[in-house]
Amino acid sequence: MKDALFLRLRKRLAVKPEAMITLGDVCQLFWDGEREDALKRMPIYQVKPTDGNLIVVDIMQVIQKIRSVYPEVELEIQGAPQIIVEVLNPRKKANPVLVALVWLLLFIGSGLAIMNFHTDVSMREVHERIFYLITGERSEQPLWLQIPYSIGIGMGMILFFNHIFKKKINEEPSPLEVELFMYQQSLDQYYIQNENKENQKTKL
Repeated sequence: MKDALFLRLRKRLAVKPEAMITLGDVCQLFWDGEREDALKRMPIYQVKPTDGNLIVVDIMQVIQKIRSVYPEVELEIQGAPQIIVEVLNPRKKANPVLVALVWLLLFIGSGLAIMNFHTDVSMREVHERIFYLITGERSEQPLWLQIPYSIGIGMGMILFFNHIFKKKINEEPSPLEVELFMYQQSLDQYYIQNENKENQKTKL
């Protein structure tokens, strides 16, 4: 057993309900030939209905399983000390009526937000003033300014969120995707800190 076994826990794993999680599922490993293949099939944890949607697998659980089979192996461990396992329960089909109502609510809400912002900054008066400065004429409806401006708002939103429906304009993440990523990272850290029983100990 002179060859070191290199382990690196993955960041996250998605499994089906009541699945058997193996060593190859939770981590990347490098060893030699047949022993490596055997280790990848080693069971680590059996998902139970009482586990909920998220499970934390600690590196110590992995080490205990490996040591039970290869007690003398030299371990080289890299990466995070825990992995979060997400149990993917079957999703219910979306109700078209509910989707339409939510879409309508968001559409009206976003429209009102833009209108209220324009009222606060007196956008109509600004357009009338720009129209007067350029043409020397006064108009309460400078449409050749207002129409391009309205189109520009829509184009700006598309560029800002980097999406046209489901298609991305380029590979750069949008600000919304970055915020969601940071939010997911914070959730993962909270779950690891508070739900991992290996991190908690009470001595009375």
